[in-house]
Amino acid sequence: MSAFTIGGAPVVLDGGLATELQRAELPYQAPWWGTAALLADSRRRVLRDVHERFLTAGAQVLTANTLRCNLRALRRAGLEDAGLGWMVHAAVGVALAARNAAGAPGTRIAASMAPVEDCYRPDLVPADDELREEHRWLAVELVRAGVELVLVETMNTAREARIAVEQVREVGARAWVGFVCDDRARLLSGDSLVDAARAVRAAGAELVLVNCTAPEATERCLRALCDADDGPLGAYPNLEDRRDGVPGPRPLLDPEEFGDLVARWAVEYRLAVTGGCCGASPEHIAALAARLNASVAAAD
Repeated sequence: MSAFTIGGAPVVLDGGLATELQRAELPYQAPWWGTAALLADSRRRVLRDVHERFLTAGAQVLTANTLRCNLRALRRAGLEDAGLGWMVHAAVGVALAARNAAGAPGTRIAASMAPVEDCYRPDLVPADDELREEHRWLAVELVRAGVELVLVETMNTAREARIAVEQVREVGARAWVGFVCDDRARLLSGDSLVDAARAVRAAGAELVLVNCTAPEATERCLRALCDADDGPLGAYPNLEDRRDGVPGPRPLLDPEEFGDLVARWAVEYRLAVTGGCCGASPEHIAALAARLNASVAAAD
């Protein structure tokens, strides 16, 4: 656990990058999704500002905007002739620039590695050989861009998560793995969360997290992992109120409620890493960081 904590408190991740880009009124739709923020200097400045606001709020890990920088997503966007790797390097470069501008040299830069198809469609996960090729390509480009920590996140099958971790580890980077789960504390594929956690730890993952899952379901997942798994855990829940599949105007929890809830999880489930996913603003991360710091001060 001490490998993750800073000053006695869990490491704090940033929040919903995609949500903040949408709030800044940047385009966010297929086939570009978040990579649209990398297409012009003016958009990259908006992205850097979002990163900086999360840093100011207390984030100790910045996640580079590489969620949709995998091979098939970039090919669908028509970037084959322009070269594909430049998008990966641009995303990491913006995160590094934000860290420098914020005067936070100790901040860790992680890179997002998502399912190669769709975070919420386990039925679309391709064959193993395709997964190895595509996750390997992104892992190599991330290391070339200077990334040491890969956040293999929003994984909906144990199979793809394990293969992604294997490719990250083979190129010499560290891997943390986040699973998106249902209300039964199982992956969206129906895979056992506990079995999936054991599989990715065996493949070399340092940390298992529950991410992009509603708060109540996240807690069920943490309880199941705590009961059955003895490795480091983390959580960054989805706060979007998705009615009829469309995010509502307000998050499920306000910043103070979020800070109280996740700070309680940090104690009760001995979390090594905490943060927020979709819908979590810099204000949410600031409230969480304040609660965690207060808990450490009280313990002293």
